[in-house]
Amino acid sequence: MQLARFPRRRYTPSFTPLERAPNLSASLGGPDIWIKRDDLLGLAAGGNKTRKLEFLVADALAQGADTLITVGAPQSNHCRLTLAAANKEGLKCRLVLEQRVPGSYDANASGNNFLYNLLGVEAVTVINAGEDFNAVMQGVAAELESKGRKGYIIPGGGSNALGALGYVACAHEIATQSFEQGVAFDRIVVASGSCGTHSGLLVGAKSVNFDAPITGINVRRPRVEQEGNLLKLAVATADLLGIEAPKPKDVVALDEWVGPGYSIPTDEMIEAVRMTARSESVLLDPVYSGKAMAGLIGLVRRGELKKGQRVLFVHTGGAPALYAYQKVLQQ
Repeated sequence: MQLARFPRRRYTPSFTPLERAPNLSASLGGPDIWIKRDDLLGLAAGGNKTRKLEFLVADALAQGADTLITVGAPQSNHCRLTLAAANKEGLKCRLVLEQRVPGSYDANASGNNFLYNLLGVEAVTVINAGEDFNAVMQGVAAELESKGRKGYIIPGGGSNALGALGYVACAHEIATQSFEQGVAFDRIVVASGSCGTHSGLLVGAKSVNFDAPITGINVRRPRVEQEGNLLKLAVATADLLGIEAPKPKDVVALDEWVGPGYSIPTDEMIEAVRMTARSESVLLDPVYSGKAMAGLIGLVRRGELKKGQRVLFVHTGGAPALYAYQKVLQQ
């Protein structure tokens, strides 16, 4: 397997840190917790989508695109980072924002929504949940084509086989850092949403025989549906690389911490965000990493993650969204 045969833009000059979280570990009285700081990836305010965009934007440039088109929720980290990548490459960017919670879009909202404007998005199209966002993006591409321009459609979260290569590369990075720092992990915990990050880690870990089980914490879908989506994308990613795919038994995506729905706050998320900020000065986000950390904390408290183990939390970023949730998180 050679990742180097796939064109790639580089938005982060080096590995992201692999840091121990001793205060958080002590406060929970369970395993030794470490954090993979993908919140410190390059582009505007960082986050996991940067890794996927390195491969996707390279493909867009190879195809002669002048505009990136993508979809996400009103506070989408992916939309922010796609827009940032477009700026880096001298491209334009069009966003389709899906109101997954009715009435959740506010043109004057803070957080990522404010950053869309600051970063200079060319146009925003707002749709309701259930509308065919792929058709809407195709319509945007057709409009651009009628004007002699060329759009490149990036799926939500950058989560197709090409985008998932970003987290195949991340798994290799983690394996290297684990060896160099002399730290063997018993479990990896990560937010599981559009599937590209989680699936990429599964494929990458298998490709280098990195045997720590990977547990996803769902932020949107029921477990059975999410695990089916993950396996499908993991198989497609492995096929793209020409390597063996993960098995169904490798795919775990727990749904106990989703709460009432995508992006809707929970008490467990609020506790996790506050605890991590006050113990380690690490900012999580309310939608993805906050609920994922709530899952990790829950697994410790119910005895599934034990004292004497080492657990790696993959921090997927998203801190700008905190500012849109001030009233929920202030104490």
